Amino acid sequence: MATVDVTIMGAGAFGLSVAFACARRGATVRVIEKRRVGAGSSGGIVGALAPHTPERWNAKKAFQFESLMMAPAFWAEAERLSGLSSGYARCGRLQPIADAHALAIARDRAVQAEELWQGKARWRVVGLSDHAGWAPHSPTGMLIHDTLSARLHPARACAALAGAIVALGGEIVTGAEAEDMGPPGRAVVWATGHEGLAALTHALGRPVGDGVKGQALLLAHDRRDRPQLFADALHFVAHADGTLAVGSTSERAFSGPDTTDDQLDALHARAVAAVPQIADAPILQRWAGVRPRAKSRAPLLGPHPDRPGHFVANGGFKIGFGMAPKVAQVMAELVLEGRDTIPDAFRLDASP
Repeated sequence: MATVDVTIMGAGAFGLSVAFACARRGATVRVIEKRRVGAGSSGGIVGALAPHTPERWNAKKAFQFESLMMAPAFWAEAERLSGLSSGYARCGRLQPIADAHALAIARDRAVQAEELWQGKARWRVVGLSDHAGWAPHSPTGMLIHDTLSARLHPARACAALAGAIVALGGEIVTGAEAEDMGPPGRAVVWATGHEGLAALTHALGRPVGDGVKGQALLLAHDRRDRPQLFADALHFVAHADGTLAVGSTSERAFSGPDTTDDQLDALHARAVAAVPQIADAPILQRWAGVRPRAKSRAPLLGPHPDRPGHFVANGGFKIGFGMAPKVAQVMAELVLEGRDTIPDAFRLDASP
């Protein structure tokens, strides 16, 4: 067996993406996952790659924008190498506009998007009639339509990344623990989700982050060629297989990480109120998982605080897949080349 250059602990969105980026640069990688590929929130069903609003620009928004621009090539290469679909498509997004004040803000953001999105995507105010038959209820009769939002199918995207890593000579080891990472001296990247955030909190003696549970639904409602919707804080993501994912709840307190309950029934009622077209759509799947939320609400990237030669890539929360291509790039540069281009706000020592 070839000598392993990089070991990645965790086979979720960040872990697999970092492994993929390292393998593409010629490194031999091993991914160790104690459960399965895409365990936890990375194996979900929603997959909304939605941008931050184009205003009050900062390093986090710029990083995410660059990552969303990298996404088409990133996912196309993973699909080519693996022969599996990630479900990626840049389909855009529609959002309702509640009142005159929100309408004024939306129009101002449209102006700012022209500069901040560099002409590569648009944020426009449009009428409901422009999207007849597939639009959320909007009190003003107006919608925000952005062309930057994209979708993918999280579980399938993880499978595509895993297949691409293997095609590049890497190894995926499931059902293994940290003790199986091999002899010391290898670079190790910890991308272990909310459990990893808890471990960092314990190691540092201060809050670093925690897990936020989300529950979501998968419906039989074919809108595969239409934009995703965002209404009443819910994402409606139409997948290429003719299903529609709706989610999710945000639960800071929970008893079971992957169990569903009546909160999902309430979510369904809200979804139907916002998008009446789905009222009769059969429910195919009820899903739950825990997302890693850093206290800073930004990804945590960089050297591990108390393990020389180890690194952290965690805290994707609701934007993990959208951030993944750029996270993978900067972590591969750091781990393999010693080149540090991580934004200061993403560093573990900058976490409040």
